[in-house]
Amino acid sequence: MQKPAADSDNKTDISLAERLFERIGEEIVAGTLPPGAKISEPALARRFGVSRTPLREALRRLEERKLITSARNVGSRVVSFSLAEVMDVYHAREALEGMASRLAAQRMSAAEIDGLRGVLEDHRRALAERTDGAYYQDSHDLDFHYRIARGSRSFLVEKILCEEFYLLIRLFRRRHNWIAGRGRRAWEEHVRILDAIKDGDAELAEILMRRHVAAARLSFEASQRLLAPDGVSPEATHPLLTKKREK
Repeated sequence: MQKPAADSDNKTDISLAERLFERIGEEIVAGTLPPGAKISEPALARRFGVSRTPLREALRRLEERKLITSARNVGSRVVSFSLAEVMDVYHAREALEGMASRLAAQRMSAAEIDGLRGVLEDHRRALAERTDGAYYQDSHDLDFHYRIARGSRSFLVEKILCEEFYLLIRLFRRRHNWIAGRGRRAWEEHVRILDAIKDGDAELAEILMRRHVAAARLSFEASQRLLAPDGVSPEATHPLLTKKREK
């Protein structure tokens, strides 16, 4: 029996909305759509050649993921943050990713650990080829943190770190990678975390991941003090943080 055309159209819209969600989300993470940028539905619909229905669904999901904010009579914008909000995310990551590493040391298979070792080797080669020392990771299975969260086998940890807040966390990490010297140190910290997971040392794996995220937070804070002139708030100098918006 042939399915009604309406059902087929609905599935097409859902599939298109998913692709738009991923595409626009990646543009926000990469900075193509920078913090504070206005979101114009007509402009995006024209650019992607789509109707408003799947686009609005994609934007709704991005708002749920905290990448877009909407306000009546103002419209939608790419999210920007106060320094305090950035620190809140780092503190939450420290706890959640520390727990993910502890569980991964108990639950990841040898094949998964070998696969993650291969990912780190790819990262080492990519890092060596960069002249700026930045350490950029692709998403999902090419992302060290994502693989560990999946390896935790905890539905709640995976839901938070790999789904609900994954794009937001990647946005923060991407903006942090420009800090001089941090890339190589971060990679070396990844290696030590994976060694602890391979050895089945759950306590050490958690400690090392917590230190890794804390080191990223502290270097971010230090970079704000260096960048901000006397009497100027960090929010005025960093592209991730809240600035005065154009009307």
